Amino acid sequence: MTTAEKYVTAAYCVVFAGVLVYVVLIALKLQRLEREVGELERAAHKAAEDERETVEVG
Repeated sequence: MTTAEKYVTAAYCVVFAGVLVYVVLIALKLQRLEREVGELERAAHKAAEDERETVEVG
């Protein structure tokens, strides 16, 4: 393997590692955001239930 091929291989490995780290960070952020949205949905449903009034019909 020539020196140029080694440099190209190293460059591809660095780029691949960078993309892999980026994807992992985005996945972790997405997981955190999904958890926070779930908590907000539960809080919104609870608040909506607390605000409901019982009304007699008839």
